[in-house]
Amino acid sequence: MARILVALSGGVDSAAAAALLTEQGHEVVAAYMKNWVNDENIPGECPWERDIEDALAVCRQLGIEFRVVDLIEQYRARVVDYLIEGYRSGSTPNPDVLCNREMKFGVLLDYALQQGFTGGVATGHYARRLDVEGEGAYVLRGADGNKDQSYFLALMRPEQVQHAVFPVGELTKPHVREIARRFGLPVADKKDSQGICFIGKVKMSDFLRHYLPDNPGEIVDIDGRVLGRHNGLHLFTMGQRHGHGVASPREGVAYVVVGKDLQNNRLIVGYEGQETPGLYARRAVVGGVTNLRHPLPGRVYAQPRYRAPAVPAACTHLSADTVELVFDEPVRALALGQVCAFYAPQQQLLGGGFFRQIG
Repeated sequence: MARILVALSGGVDSAAAAALLTEQGHEVVAAYMKNWVNDENIPGECPWERDIEDALAVCRQLGIEFRVVDLIEQYRARVVDYLIEGYRSGSTPNPDVLCNREMKFGVLLDYALQQGFTGGVATGHYARRLDVEGEGAYVLRGADGNKDQSYFLALMRPEQVQHAVFPVGELTKPHVREIARRFGLPVADKKDSQGICFIGKVKMSDFLRHYLPDNPGEIVDIDGRVLGRHNGLHLFTMGQRHGHGVASPREGVAYVVVGKDLQNNRLIVGYEGQETPGLYARRAVVGGVTNLRHPLPGRVYAQPRYRAPAVPAACTHLSADTVELVFDEPVRALALGQVCAFYAPQQQLLGGGFFRQIG
């Protein structure tokens, strides 16, 4: 049996993961990652104290050791700064993906190995690990297609996957709650958390306004006609239908965001449809690519964001960490800075990177 550190968030998934590992006979210790304290009065709820209480109650029920690991400085440097600078530059960052690589399987994994947790770090992710003799470990999609979270692991490095444990990856969400009830865990019926990774129920717009001042500009159509005003390009993303305040004159056809003119601080909107320039793309360049085991093959399934389908594409290497994708069919609302995850047809996660160029 292994000595494993469980990243306990205060939610049901990681609690069930800890329970299953304990039942299997492993030496389990739980750690709550204290990444954020809302001492800057950003609007919204930051429930870290409640989460710690819930995590501690789970550990008492299971009879396992509980630790609070203070990672506030590292989280600010590795995740929050990336998030702010990404939006400042006009891109669409994904803090949840980076949080997994830099924090859970970065700083926390380093801590675990230094503390003698040779079994690595376990989380409540709905993903699976496949060990292949002579090759190492791979990440597979979670068995529950509706809850699969492998996309958020796309930037992990091979050595991180080797030390990752996903105890609930073979289960469905209802099954996980049943397990939590069987063990008498107080979080069995706790609602799933929403919001920015480890920050809490804080709206992204409120979070960004705290660090990035409003920068008003014009909203224009694809022909340059002024249709309205915006409060900052960083508050919008590609394909966005709501929140820009521009009503469409065409019944049943909405205006959506199709581009950002950073030089002139203009938000560009157009009608929903494949014929609208900028909204759909057949080609993209993905940089900062992390290959989980092998160089990406000539054909991949590319998933441009969470909840989007993975679509087939030709993949050509431009450099060691940059590839060009040519999609079989046009893909809607690709955004610079977003994470693109690569899959094989067998549900195997091949790696991921950031959209650097579109079209």
